Amino acid sequence: MHDDEVRATPELVGRLVAEQCPRWAHLPVTPLPDDVEGTDNVLFRLGETHVVRMPKIGWAQHQATSDARWLPRLAPHLPVTVPMPAHVGRPTADFPYAWSVVPWVEGTTPPRLGTDDVNLAGELAAFVKALQAVDPTDGPVKPPGHRGTPLRHVDEGARRALERLRDHDDGLDLDAAARAWGLCVAAPDWHRPPVWLHGDLQPGNLVVEGGHLAAVIDWGALGVGDPAPDVTAALWTFTGEARRAYLDALAPDEATWLRACGWALAPSLTGIVYYRHTFPRMAEHGRQMVRAVVAALT
Repeated sequence: MHDDEVRATPELVGRLVAEQCPRWAHLPVTPLPDDVEGTDNVLFRLGETHVVRMPKIGWAQHQATSDARWLPRLAPHLPVTVPMPAHVGRPTADFPYAWSVVPWVEGTTPPRLGTDDVNLAGELAAFVKALQAVDPTDGPVKPPGHRGTPLRHVDEGARRALERLRDHDDGLDLDAAARAWGLCVAAPDWHRPPVWLHGDLQPGNLVVEGGHLAAVIDWGALGVGDPAPDVTAALWTFTGEARRAYLDALAPDEATWLRACGWALAPSLTGIVYYRHTFPRMAEHGRQMVRAVVAALT
């Protein structure tokens, strides 16, 4: 998926677990199916009750320590399960990144290309409101170019991706996408106090059980800043009436909605280019997001 990817194996994970958390050394290590793998970590089932998350790219190397520091502070205030690390593993000569063992959460994820589940939309909006209500004092401020910061920091990359896409036939109206991006990046920045945001409320990071939101996982984009990226779930995760219900529940102002559209559009433009051959499912989701933003704004 990445040119400089570091890919853990079950044998490596078994050795690291035996060396660093021997209480689990007797448990089998089983790779999870490729269709549940994301862009940042390789996942392994550890027995029946835990998952080992092994970063596969440098930008994900701090997720384990971030989760261990911040999720215990957030979890008591949230209405769904947050799988806090049960162990944070040390880098070794065999594996260069910190890694983690987290509880396994039973359930399924919503459809990857979106769901019209109004109940789920309401429950996720309630989660976002609860997260935003947590005191952000001393929380991790997102660096420029990351979700939760002004869109202007990703303007050059988004425009460059737009031009590169003109060499391919993705079935996209790139002129309309460029106009939409112009509206997004011109929206006023967030000037109110920062709030907590998950930053990546896509279907693969939501666990549903018994018809209800059971857990929110993968907190690699966690930080405090502009709430717009969590509004973006309206586009990433929902369609139809569910999209409208999510937006009605969060009631973003016009500028926040434009920035939310921008955080759907910019990573999608770059993602279509980056993942075209290595992760086609992600590239297709990006195409869908470009169409959704264009439909919403033009």
